[in-house]
Amino acid sequence: MKITEILLSVAIGACVCACSTSQPAAEKLVILHSNDTHSHIDPLTDSGLGGVARRKVLIDSVRQAEPNVLLVDAGDIVQGTLYFHLYRGAVEQQMLNELGYDYQILGNHEFDNGTEGLKAMLANAAPTLLSSNYSFSDPELAARFKTYDVKEFGGKRIGLFALNLNPKGMIAEGNYDGVEFLPWKEAAKKVIRSLREDEKCDYVIALTHVGVNGSQENPELFGDVQVAQQTSGIDLIIGGHSHTRLEPSLKEVNTAGDTVIIVQTGKYGQALGEITLDLESGKISDRLIEVDSRLDSRRDPELLAKIEPYRAGIDSLYNREVATLQSAVPLTGKTPELQAFTARFIADRGERLAGKPIDVAIGNKGSLRTTWNPGAISEGAVLDMMPFRNRLVILDLKGSDLLEAFKVMDARGGDIAGGLTDPAHIDPEKHYRVATIDYLANGGDYMTPLTRGTRLAESRKWVFEELLDYLSENPVIVIK
Repeated sequence: MKITEILLSVAIGACVCACSTSQPAAEKLVILHSNDTHSHIDPLTDSGLGGVARRKVLIDSVRQAEPNVLLVDAGDIVQGTLYFHLYRGAVEQQMLNELGYDYQILGNHEFDNGTEGLKAMLANAAPTLLSSNYSFSDPELAARFKTYDVKEFGGKRIGLFALNLNPKGMIAEGNYDGVEFLPWKEAAKKVIRSLREDEKCDYVIALTHVGVNGSQENPELFGDVQVAQQTSGIDLIIGGHSHTRLEPSLKEVNTAGDTVIIVQTGKYGQALGEITLDLESGKISDRLIEVDSRLDSRRDPELLAKIEPYRAGIDSLYNREVATLQSAVPLTGKTPELQAFTARFIADRGERLAGKPIDVAIGNKGSLRTTWNPGAISEGAVLDMMPFRNRLVILDLKGSDLLEAFKVMDARGGDIAGGLTDPAHIDPEKHYRVATIDYLANGGDYMTPLTRGTRLAESRKWVFEELLDYLSENPVIVIK
């Protein structure tokens, strides 16, 4: 449905309500939500969707039409484009402020600059910050977050709280120092009890950044489905992390036999979620609204002017060609050809770092974050593809641990690997020289087996700097 049709429908509905005195419409709350924008301030170059200026058009339109509106974000506003690489989260947080978000929660990538970087990013945050199962030892951070909050609309009390994932195995070691993960089920039950019994809330909403479902590679991990099924008292879960476009929303039954609605928009701001809660009946309806070019003519010039100063540094990197891609198709992190290229790159740099041949190169496809189209590859495109501040490391790893690492990778649906990758050719008692990134070597992505290796060498440069060096020596990428 076009936005003009949406607004016309809303306007007609408002007119009917105003003109009818015999049967007034029940009061409702409209909740707009986003998640996992990952620094995509501008529309995506591949799909053409997204863009915060377009999102503002939709938000402003709903606010003009509806008296009761909440705007929330479920985390990972940063990491994934040059905006974060150059400006370290300042732009993304400013945009949430400018769009008038009421609440935001933490994603795992909010910790990519460590807790000091997180404090700097949140210093001027206008939304209310929620965290119900993290305990912060830093007084400044602790003071910024509320365990829950309550709003009142139409005489009904709405309670909101937040659940976050366990940082161990997901956030790089050292980046979440001073953050204690509180067991999610106990934390959820405690805050729900406070909202229902002490605060007398009529409805309870959980904002989460845990993914839709528990992880296959670690049965102890939980997701929105587990939160819904193993608690009672939550009416609605607004989630993030797994980049799942839930259309339609999920409906799960809780321990009391009541239905819990789970929503998520996907990723990169390509859609805005809209939830309508009938405050009298409790009925919930939801939909996703595409954020596309039909909104361009109505973008706020003042908002565009605030983004513009940041683009100079970004454009300079996009205008600097460093390589050429010869490929029949675009390459993404899910493309086997790009994964194979990444394995060759890790092996090449690893051998230089070790000063001798390596046996295995290991990476994670989650570190490949954008699309490379055939033709010129810019420095900006390289930084977009591998934006994380990882370093290459060389491990001496026992064969049994290497085999266990491959099992973790297989459980994740496959990952980046090159060299000796056939388990049949790996001796559990022999030691192998492995090139990987420090995030994985430290146990990231639940690669605990790699933590048992002996670290032989570590690069001084970031991985994206190593990749730029590699492309300067191999400027033509041929994918057959």
